[in-house]
Amino acid sequence: MEEAITTLKVLIIGEADVGKSCLLLRFVEDTFDTQLTSTIGFDHKSKVITVFDNKVKLSLWDTAGSERFRTLTASYYRGAQGAVLVYDVTCRESFEKLDSWLIELETYATHKNIVKMLVGNKVDKHEQRQVTKQEGISYARRHQMLFVEASARTSENVTGCFEELVAKILHTPGLWTKKNDRENITLTDAPDNLGDGSVCGYC
Repeated sequence: MEEAITTLKVLIIGEADVGKSCLLLRFVEDTFDTQLTSTIGFDHKSKVITVFDNKVKLSLWDTAGSERFRTLTASYYRGAQGAVLVYDVTCRESFEKLDSWLIELETYATHKNIVKMLVGNKVDKHEQRQVTKQEGISYARRHQMLFVEASARTSENVTGCFEELVAKILHTPGLWTKKNDRENITLTDAPDNLGDGSVCGYC
């Protein structure tokens, strides 16, 4: 089996109960657990995916959204190349608190060009929506973030979210290094979108 060209550290951050752990479980194991408990501290999973015909290993860190665990997070921002900021489209408060998560990310991230993806989760709950898609797009554009709406329950856009994030990281000079300094690694131009076309480009 071909070896991964690099390992990328990706954080999943946001308020409690927005579905961060469910997104991670759906992406890594393609399952959805309605009884999943809130993360205490951190959870870590890994997955190898293929982007631009190259295998990339993702080291995925699911961080607790609860305020009482926030003091534990600083060291885990270190070395991260990507961050997925999650809010719940049915909970306006989770959207309004994105600013504090961005401040924390920008304070502790050691890579100042870290790639950020904004994800509006739980779009399957149409009748309970409190945040419009346009509001999400506008917020992502203001903060130069990728954007997608997704559903961990139905798996809508979950894989595309992570693929698009990795694609942008691989196209960001100086953000990652090749494992064992491998040569002849070619990255083709990024497609307009990945997955089913619902992923917004770099805003």
